[in-house]
Amino acid sequence: MDTKTLVDAHLMNPLEERIGYKFRNSLLLAEALTHSSISLERKDYPFDNQRLEFLGDAVLQLVITEELFLRFPDFTEGQLTKIRTRLVSRTALKEHARILRLGEHLMMGRGEETSGGRDRASTLGDSFEALVGGIYVDGGLAAAKHFILQVAAEDLVTVTAEPEEINPKGKLQELLQAVAPSSPVYELLDESGPEHLKNFRCKVVWEGLNLGEGSGLSKKEAEVAAASEALLRELWLTKTAS
Repeated sequence: MDTKTLVDAHLMNPLEERIGYKFRNSLLLAEALTHSSISLERKDYPFDNQRLEFLGDAVLQLVITEELFLRFPDFTEGQLTKIRTRLVSRTALKEHARILRLGEHLMMGRGEETSGGRDRASTLGDSFEALVGGIYVDGGLAAAKHFILQVAAEDLVTVTAEPEEINPKGKLQELLQAVAPSSPVYELLDESGPEHLKNFRCKVVWEGLNLGEGSGLSKKEAEVAAASEALLRELWLTKTAS
């Protein structure tokens, strides 16, 4: 099989624009986006992304670990481990892959595709790790680090806004569901400022109660601030008294 055809046929340029990295060796990008299922139907296919996934997982762990070590000099090993676990969880990696629209570019077998493979959390998470591995091989640690920190920037802002690894949104949901099964809803109230420095304001609503409002440089940060205010106000306690 002509490996150059693999790259040209899938028009990788739009994806490279989204990820902010131009591969010198475009075959590495094709490899990162090739699911192992394709070899079951096309025996002449030259690669899949499992090796790059293995490498990318290690690079991702290293970059996130170093960033947390520098950001939180007073945190213990246990606290840092909890934060890292959240940032490299399957849910987090799937969300990164979804935002980058990696699923649209994955090469996989027909069976895998028809069974929902392009949207499967494990497949998307693995492809994101493989992409990290591909960037590392193609451009070195500096390029991989730049990509990872750029993609994870909003999540890093969120955990930075949650001192001592307290998770206000998670804590609030836990307390509310002890009162009633419904979950809190976060609504965007306003966004202002220039594109590169926007400010967001959100509120959290539950069972008809406006529990709190908060602002931040991202929607996630504003939601965290709203949850923090709700924890201080404890308005849901009126439900238990009624």
